[in-house]
Amino acid sequence: MCDEQTNRDVDEYIDSHGDSRGISRRDFGRIGLGAALAAMLPVSARAMQVVESNVTVTTPDGKADCYFVHPASGRYPAVIMWPDIFGIRPAFREMGKRLAESGYAVLVVNPYYRTMQGQLVPDGTRLIDAELRKAVWPEARKQAGTLSPETCVTDGRAFMQFLDRQAAVDTGKKAGTMGYCMTGSYTFRLAADMPERIGAGASFHGGRLVTDKEDSPHRLVPEIQAGFLVAIAENDDERQPEAKAVLREAFDDAGVQAEVEVYEGAMHGWCPPDSMAHNPKQAERAWERMLALFEHHLT
Repeated sequence: MCDEQTNRDVDEYIDSHGDSRGISRRDFGRIGLGAALAAMLPVSARAMQVVESNVTVTTPDGKADCYFVHPASGRYPAVIMWPDIFGIRPAFREMGKRLAESGYAVLVVNPYYRTMQGQLVPDGTRLIDAELRKAVWPEARKQAGTLSPETCVTDGRAFMQFLDRQAAVDTGKKAGTMGYCMTGSYTFRLAADMPERIGAGASFHGGRLVTDKEDSPHRLVPEIQAGFLVAIAENDDERQPEAKAVLREAFDDAGVQAEVEVYEGAMHGWCPPDSMAHNPKQAERAWERMLALFEHHLT
């Protein structure tokens, strides 16, 4: 979950286990932000050449600044990538680029466009460490408060419509959606809203997937026709151990193909490479499971 307790969990874990990313803070400063982030993401020997651009997507509530990346030629399945609570930034652009190199047309979105353009974290941020997290946390919570289940759906429809107008997108193939932290739930909401279009969803350390509210994401599963990956952080599971069983039962009862797994030793936020909780081994395993999901349901 995206809250102060989870931040404390991560800080305590790093204090006792160290930062296992393999690239030090000194390395970030020495080789630069883009190179450091790229170095932490394995590169496929068959990586495709891609085209990158900053784009503006018109939504019912305004203009969303996004990053669009796709293979240099041909038409490919579309994927919407929702960032975590710290918003769009170089780490997510690098992740979007990596996915595009595997044969997808990827839109990395700024969910906070209604009240701010660009990055929440300062330009040149190399690592969202404890000090920076503390500094930007109030604004991150404020920005997250501008969002709702309804804005997720209206934004998602606009993002999908934008993608379907792009020459690089194969509209004859289903689309994917993926979310991190608070946007893990967005994958459920969008897949339920557009079952005829969304063929795969992936939630990484998603927060509040199982609640007692009527609009809890898990209650939307009967409306979903997409394959799913739900990758759960170990400390999130410790705080809500029943959630995984509820999710598995919901998917099973609805006949929806889904992989629900707790990633051992992975703390909340373990996937983005600029996170202090980044766990390279488990992040790579989650990425490979997502690629397998997308290959099966989208290609």
